[in-house]
Amino acid sequence: MAEGLRSLFERLAHPDWRLFSAALELLLIGTVVHFVLVFLRGTRGERLFRGVALVLLVATAIVSVLADQLELDRIKVLYPPFLVGMLLVALLAFQPELRRALIRLGATRLLGNLSGETERVIDCVVECAEYGSRNKIGVLIAIERTTQLGALIENGTRLDAEISVPLLNTIFWPGSILHDMGVVISQGRVAAAGVQFPLTEAEGLDQSFGSRHRAALGLCEETDALVVVVSEETGIISMFDRGKFQRNLSEETLRQAMRAQFGGTTAAGAAAPAKQGARA
Repeated sequence: MAEGLRSLFERLAHPDWRLFSAALELLLIGTVVHFVLVFLRGTRGERLFRGVALVLLVATAIVSVLADQLELDRIKVLYPPFLVGMLLVALLAFQPELRRALIRLGATRLLGNLSGETERVIDCVVECAEYGSRNKIGVLIAIERTTQLGALIENGTRLDAEISVPLLNTIFWPGSILHDMGVVISQGRVAAAGVQFPLTEAEGLDQSFGSRHRAALGLCEETDALVVVVSEETGIISMFDRGKFQRNLSEETLRQAMRAQFGGTTAAGAAAPAKQGARA
């Protein structure tokens, strides 16, 4: 017993650093893969990444385990060029995702310039909503937050355009072929238009709720996106967030409510729960 304890203490006092290094490497690799999958969640890039990872895992296993035992010399020679080829294929295949990652990385500034970008998005959305309300033009805008909306973006018409009031007003103009659906704003840019949002299955909603309001509520029930709606019939401005909504907003109250949500504080006048029997 004493010898066993002494041996254990000696191993603890002199740890096997090779084992520690291997564990650290695996932890780092797992962390990187986890964040990549989180970033790609909901996009076609997620399935592509899983496929590439599976191919690399199988190829590495063959080269590491079977190449020496079975004397697969040609496989060992071809493996390094194969890895280079896979890297080039990945760069081409993941070009949209890499661009989005670089934009996100560039948007994270130490001096807080991101608030200026958020303020610009809020101003553009508010002005578009006010224009739609004044002219009785339907508006449906979703602003992406933590939950990625890649799957929705892929089903719409990709734009990846700089956000501006004229662009939003043009999209929702009744003569536009995209005006009936929604717009998704991601990373401060207009990612897509003509996007079909999931409709809510909630019952007992106010009769004045049209398809835009049901689509906004449906999206907010499934994601944390902030959605702004303007009724085509009444011109009423509404804001939906996490299954709750506020209606009859003016230009200024909408601006304050959006700033409160992005600033992490509670706006004056809590949002009414989007539940059965909620009044418009």
